[in-house]
Amino acid sequence: MRLHYSENSGAFLSAGAQLDESLRFAIFTVGVALILGALSLYLLLARGLTAGPAIAMALVVGGGLGNLVDRLLHDGAVVDFLNVGLGPLRTGIFNVADVFIVGGVLFLFVWSLFAGHEPEDE
Repeated sequence: MRLHYSENSGAFLSAGAQLDESLRFAIFTVGVALILGALSLYLLLARGLTAGPAIAMALVVGGGLGNLVDRLLHDGAVVDFLNVGLGPLRTGIFNVADVFIVGGVLFLFVWSLFAGHEPEDE
């Protein structure tokens, strides 16, 4: 694991970093804030939401809020600092909030594969 300071004004692997500043703000700050707000409301108000999806969505909201705060404090950029790999085989640079977001999405995906597949009593 290597620590490497990097500011990312885009999304995953700097996608969208080349967009006009006002469009980046609209998408990555305002748009993300609206999505996180809607997802948070859903988590708070949904009846019958099971633990698996609730945990997964909470991870995504938590990570998203971390990146949103970063954008507000660093002129629209997220501070990335982690780089993992072995020798020349390395990941892109990311942060802890990204780990929570990806973990939540993967958790929800795996949960959806196995949800409702309990063996039936015969």
